[in-house]
Amino acid sequence: MNQPDYDFLRKLLREKSGLDLSADKQYLIESRLLPLARKAGLAGIADLVQKLKDGSSALINQVVEAMTTNETFFFRDKVPFDHFREAIMPELLRARANRKSLRIWCAAGSTGQEPYSLAMCVKEMSAALSGWRIEILSTDLSQEVLEKSRAGLYSQFEVQRGLPIQLLVKYFKQVGELWQINPEIRAMVQHRQLNLLHDFSQLGTFDVIFCRNVLIYFDQDTKINIFGRLAKAMEPDGFLVLGAAETVVGLTEVFKPLTERRGLYRPNAAAPAKPAAGLSGLQKIASMAGR
Repeated sequence: MNQPDYDFLRKLLREKSGLDLSADKQYLIESRLLPLARKAGLAGIADLVQKLKDGSSALINQVVEAMTTNETFFFRDKVPFDHFREAIMPELLRARANRKSLRIWCAAGSTGQEPYSLAMCVKEMSAALSGWRIEILSTDLSQEVLEKSRAGLYSQFEVQRGLPIQLLVKYFKQVGELWQINPEIRAMVQHRQLNLLHDFSQLGTFDVIFCRNVLIYFDQDTKINIFGRLAKAMEPDGFLVLGAAETVVGLTEVFKPLTERRGLYRPNAAAPAKPAAGLSGLQKIASMAGR
């Protein structure tokens, strides 16, 4: 791949998805986009780039989806789900005792393993949640992975990654060589396509936001901007859950870490009220992006 083509793809991916590729990731683009080019009947990356320059919106979406990492599995990293059961839910059950409702957002829900893991946690707490309304929203940039999530169909390999056997037996049924999560759990999760670069204030406010393993792909200004908007989308006593390699420390003061709970953050009421960095740039990106 020549340098101008690589520079074009880097710029396109950053504008459309926030993906910030370093200068040495040509191999990654080639490994993911060459199969897409061949599938489209093109000889290689150069022809693919030319099609993209011609403005094929369908192909642009396919390129973004091919480059967006969708690696996920049930109860991934375990610790955040321990936090959810042991710290987040007990505190929110006390704090929301009058209204008896909770809203949970998985901001990069991918193929559904994370939101369904949370749904199973909630279901296991059903005795304490009698009469409560629990809403779980799963959003993702990729329509393709959202469709897989809605179907709730997983391979033997996928259900073996992190899913306790007792929950597999309890909440899944075998469909040929696949496993399907039962309708009751599927009905607990709503799905919506969303680009985190764009305004998401229309989603309302949440008590818990899981935003794991997605911000690591963004540049610093984009992270700061998204943190600022996540804080506005959260109840003042809510919880933010980030991935193990992610942090707000050194980036923003709108959230404060819970030192005894790794990866868990709460809104910081004492944070100075100032606009997040890079907002005008992101607004420009949003106007250019089709999604």
